[in-house]
Amino acid sequence: MRTKASEMVGLLGIWSGVMLLLFTTGCAGGLYGWTVRTTSTALSTSAEAASLPQETVAVLTPLSVASLRGNEAGMGQYLVDVIHKVAPNWSIVSERQAISAINKSGFAGQYERMRSGAELSHVLDRDSLRAMGEVLGARYVFQPRLAFFQQIMTDRWTVPAVNVLAAQTRSATMRLSLQLWDTQSGELIWSSAAETNLQSEAVTQDPMFMEDVARVTFGSMLSDLLNRKTGSKYTPLNQVLDLLIHEPFEKNGTQSVSVGEEDPDAGRTP
Repeated sequence: MRTKASEMVGLLGIWSGVMLLLFTTGCAGGLYGWTVRTTSTALSTSAEAASLPQETVAVLTPLSVASLRGNEAGMGQYLVDVIHKVAPNWSIVSERQAISAINKSGFAGQYERMRSGAELSHVLDRDSLRAMGEVLGARYVFQPRLAFFQQIMTDRWTVPAVNVLAAQTRSATMRLSLQLWDTQSGELIWSSAAETNLQSEAVTQDPMFMEDVARVTFGSMLSDLLNRKTGSKYTPLNQVLDLLIHEPFEKNGTQSVSVGEEDPDAGRTP
């Protein structure tokens, strides 16, 4: 009995040491790695990035594939928050403001039909788009779309004999697309698609939030737009984008940063 008790004490001592190591090295929770790959178009010759701050841009409610319906809720606000961070001089109509204006103007039925068509064709009807632009007072609109999201948890370390879970590896993969439409001409002036993989090593029960993945994905795509890139790889080496996960957001949109410089391993940029 003493031998078994001694073994148990020893195992618990090892387990405590592992926990201490994890906490003191910063692995007890939080994110330790993420990668975003983007594929973006060049901005249309009919539009200039420099002119965007002079025009009003509205954010529409995100679309999603049928199997993910409902998961897109809140993502429009994440996009607005990120825009306020990386492009603070833009005049933005938020998703909430857009929905309210559309409903108050009696445009809801036509907007619903436009969204239904866009779910199948990825095209926003020209006449509906122009009418909506007048309702919102916006020259351009962002249309986000959630294409894929998956979360996986894998047991990393367990303490033998006592069967105690010591740590888990948690990962999330997301695919998003973002379109920028001209409401006056009906032209799709820019679009981007991105895939993000985010991982954390945790000894707590803290979940991996979908919001964190969406923030860094939107930030990466907008970085392509602002810096005229047509495809990039982003990692935590880009400290500005990394702050989109680790820093709390100012909900009034007053806090801002610049995404001018890319990380050294970025690729596929012209």
